[in-house]
Amino acid sequence: MSTIKSKDGTEIFYKDLGTGTPVIFSHGWPLSADAWDDQAMFLAEHGFRAIAHDRRGHGRSGQTWGGNHMDQYADDLAELLDKLDIKGATMIGHSTGGGEVARYIGRHGTKRLAKAVLVGAVPPIMLKTAANPGGLPIEAFDGIRKGVAADRSQFYKDLTTPFFGANRPGAKVSQGTRDSFWLQGMMGGLKSQYDCIKAFSETDFTEDLKKFDVPTLLIHGDDDQIVPIGAAAQRSAQLIKGATLKVYPGGPHGLAITHKDQLNADLLTFVKG
Repeated sequence: MSTIKSKDGTEIFYKDLGTGTPVIFSHGWPLSADAWDDQAMFLAEHGFRAIAHDRRGHGRSGQTWGGNHMDQYADDLAELLDKLDIKGATMIGHSTGGGEVARYIGRHGTKRLAKAVLVGAVPPIMLKTAANPGGLPIEAFDGIRKGVAADRSQFYKDLTTPFFGANRPGAKVSQGTRDSFWLQGMMGGLKSQYDCIKAFSETDFTEDLKKFDVPTLLIHGDDDQIVPIGAAAQRSAQLIKGATLKVYPGGPHGLAITHKDQLNADLLTFVKG
């Protein structure tokens, strides 16, 4: 296993596949680097170096009591890129990982980056506020906390239905896909994942998005039941200078699985361009 040790002693696991120009992947909640396996292997096979880490408290990384917030996630990512001396990378984040990418750029800049991609990402902010009337009410996230605290295992099994759009007519979501989501979720720590709900829902990334100064691609399904496109990608596209928004008609939240061929092709075109 490849790991680094962060400044507070937390072990951060990462995968490092292939050689060439680096592509950095940040995963969604409550998953792990495995959520990006299809994209990482595809890009590595096409001449890129694919690096994907497990966020602290998730997957094979250390299960921490504290530090489960966006600033620390971004700092962990910065330490990884610094220790690997990454340069000219494309940074790709899905869902919570999209917030991690945004906060990384907001705190650490783009000196190691060439491009950025946000897929079904949570920025600018998921929570409904006076400044974000299209967001989701706090009760929605309180419900997630309640479900995770009461029966995390069953909650993750149930979450696969809206995550992959399995409740839509004609949807084909395998049991293996659902099982993989559940397994990744159960690998992480309860406290870390519980805290992360606040991090992905209440963090305001507006100022981070304004600091993007590299070519940026936003990809979002217009039937995303987890992170609705209206308050997410459509607003982020207005805040990131020169950003391109690509909408997947009928696409759910779990695009890396349900639309993997289309996503792989779009990512390859973007990182090569």
